[in-house]
Amino acid sequence: LFLKMGKVCAIFGGSRGIGKAVAELLAQKGCRLAIIARNLEVAQTTAHNLGAGHLAFSCDVSSEQEVRNTFEEMQRNLGPINYLVNAAGINRDGLLLRTKTEDMIAQIHTNLLGTMLTCKAAVKSMIQQQGGAIVNIGNIVGIKGNSGQSVYSATKAGLVGFSRSLAKEVAKKQIRVNVVAPGFIHTEMTAHLEEDRLKKAILLGRFGEPREVAQAVVFLLESPYVTGSTLVVDGGLQLL
Repeated sequence: LFLKMGKVCAIFGGSRGIGKAVAELLAQKGCRLAIIARNLEVAQTTAHNLGAGHLAFSCDVSSEQEVRNTFEEMQRNLGPINYLVNAAGINRDGLLLRTKTEDMIAQIHTNLLGTMLTCKAAVKSMIQQQGGAIVNIGNIVGIKGNSGQSVYSATKAGLVGFSRSLAKEVAKKQIRVNVVAPGFIHTEMTAHLEEDRLKKAILLGRFGEPREVAQAVVFLLESPYVTGSTLVVDGGLQLL
């Protein structure tokens, strides 16, 4: 039954922004999706709008037990997971001297630990089916750095080292692990930024759209000979 129905993809942070754009693109390609977010109602709305056969789950990725439960539920309802996309992330921007420790911990838990936990659960499932693909959403600030984002950029830099190392661990099992590093993209997370000022620093002169990042994510999920790589999707921001 499962073979006839296309690949199963779990998207953490799939209810909005880049994760939602990835979900829309994969649904068009015939994948069956698990849309996972902290807010179940928003996830259900997204899953419903994608059409029949897609499911929504609520999960706080920083909780190992919740992650485990979510994977069990997904496998019960959709079958084994072929693709995993980690797009769940939070930012609490501010200068380090003004950053509360609990805000540091919150970002590390969601952005970095959360991805480690979902990858661990997914790899277990993918080993049983002899293969799979994971894409973790990093950020160009994880590579370049940015004033006022030291903690956020540390979590995103951490994803790169984590993903490269995991790619080495699971390659023999035919599981690929890659990172997409977006620049400034039109999402809720960037809605408060001064776009006119910032776009002067982008070679292509504009913010990107979530769908443009989603195309890169899907490319990495589908590319059988790419693993351990970081694909920058930033309109040339890193060059300036």
